[in-house]
Amino acid sequence: MSTTDAVAFWDGVYAARPTVGDPRPNARLTETVTGLPPGDALDLGCGHGGDALWLAGQGWRVTAVDISAVAVERLAALALSHGLSDRVTTVRHDVHTSFPPSEFDLICAHYLHTPFDLDRATVLRSAAHALRPGGRLLVVDHGSAAPWSWDQDPDTRYPSPQEVAAGIDLAPETWTVERADAPRRIATGPGGQTAEVTDHILLVRRTA
Repeated sequence: MSTTDAVAFWDGVYAARPTVGDPRPNARLTETVTGLPPGDALDLGCGHGGDALWLAGQGWRVTAVDISAVAVERLAALALSHGLSDRVTTVRHDVHTSFPPSEFDLICAHYLHTPFDLDRATVLRSAAHALRPGGRLLVVDHGSAAPWSWDQDPDTRYPSPQEVAAGIDLAPETWTVERADAPRRIATGPGGQTAEVTDHILLVRRTA
């Protein structure tokens, strides 16, 4: 399917959901980043913007990208209303065709799943190469489907963090896998409902 189809799909997903005035960050982000010195961060697939706003509130300079114009426009307005517009730059960007040109101390890819064609290994490899020495790539994938997820296909297979790392195929003398596991947690959906879900977490640090 075309990029136009993907844009229309994701614009529809976000337009169908009400704007969240104070979106919460992902739990795996806060547990990983708390205590790290702030620098330049890239939020791949920023969605409702909870991660970008939280990072900016912690002193990070955040570039937040999403294929959906609805998502990035809402986040830009939220950053302004939260007094964080000087720390959050929003960009509508299709990582299927290119990667944001810059270097970062942190790159987050939370639930970068799509029903459309996406060479995730190439995107995540580009992200690893965009890290400064000492920088980290945090990839958090679904390990199960929440009841409110757009993807309810029972045949969906969720690659393990180890499989994701193998697919990225990074040289061990330059990048180190700091975490690769599949913890469970209680998640809250957009309507306030809760469910136990599994996250697949991969944390990679550029060492050289």
